Amino acid sequence: MSHALFSLNPDLKRLRDEGYFIQQRGGYLVMREVPYVDAQRQLRIGTLISSLTLAGDRTRKPDTHVAHWDGDFPCHADGSPIQAIAHQTGAFDLGHGLKATHAFSSKPAEGYADYHHKMTSYANIIAGPAAVLNPGMTARTIREPEAEEDSVFNYVETASDRVGIGALAERLASDRVAIIGVGGTGGYILDFVAKTPVREIRLFDSDEFLTHNAFRAPGAPSLDELRQAPKKVEYLKDIYSRMHRNIVAHDVALGPDNLHLLDGVTFAFLSLDASDAKRLIVEKLEATGAAFIDVGMGLELDEGSLGGILRVTASTPQKRDHVPQRISFAGGGEEDIYASNIQVADLNALNAVLAVVKWKKIRGFYRDLEREHHCTYTTDGNMLINGDLT
Repeated sequence: MSHALFSLNPDLKRLRDEGYFIQQRGGYLVMREVPYVDAQRQLRIGTLISSLTLAGDRTRKPDTHVAHWDGDFPCHADGSPIQAIAHQTGAFDLGHGLKATHAFSSKPAEGYADYHHKMTSYANIIAGPAAVLNPGMTARTIREPEAEEDSVFNYVETASDRVGIGALAERLASDRVAIIGVGGTGGYILDFVAKTPVREIRLFDSDEFLTHNAFRAPGAPSLDELRQAPKKVEYLKDIYSRMHRNIVAHDVALGPDNLHLLDGVTFAFLSLDASDAKRLIVEKLEATGAAFIDVGMGLELDEGSLGGILRVTASTPQKRDHVPQRISFAGGGEEDIYASNIQVADLNALNAVLAVVKWKKIRGFYRDLEREHHCTYTTDGNMLINGDLT
């Protein structure tokens, strides 16, 4: 991806052509081996980091004049700090293997025209004193470009890095996620998971995507697409593969003969009806040590309006004893409300949101104070209740 990004954008290409050791890491532009002077008037090497603003694979004018720096605070040739760029000091974990010790602020009257303007302006300020002590010293190191960055995305994910949560997003990167059942709620789960750097997403569903599905799934299919009655997994893969490279569609219903398709999965979302097959899926996930979340929705039409409950039940290696009481594997009993097939797109989406938030809590992306493994949302009272805490 990085090679294409630098060849397509004149400002980035110019940086490399002029000999700067420049890289793209996640949503950041990185300039390495920038010489500077420290407080003891010693020559040192640091790294300059800027967030990237992109429209697809094309750079836009930088939306911030702030840059990060990995190194000691740079000084003038006499060892006095370059206070004109001082902004913030701290330990910044930017993700993608990038850390910083300072944030700098230097804003031209008209802002920076492009990334060549921004990066070279900071490099000149920082490296200028080094050239005073050692004439000819420069940030232009004349290096060969490195290999392309390995990414699960078809274009650079800049959303996390522009707000400084790239390190948190990396906590999701090692997961291989299965979404079992991609109807209403499962489709929205895919929408949210596809925007994370998980290593792989496996979709399981044997049903066709029909007209009624269009009104409770993310997106808006055309009439021509509906006439073709595509398989749900293929229809959704075609859409979300535009963003995420590693989506695998399995046009099957999981059962005794194909549970091996779950091998290697580290986390699963279950969005399917109660059945013996569901029991086998749960047993398989537990046997392989995978965590999973089962979702359920039960709505009833009563006195002219809908009401009901959404359910999110998590199972992790640390807590599974509640699963037989919380997840239904056959109709009847207390769980029968969840057998209702009334679904509305907004509640499908909410059920998916609650499930994905819980997954991110389990992985440490979100703070999790209660560590609940069961949660219900009741529509009429707008009431969210946690249970099965650890």
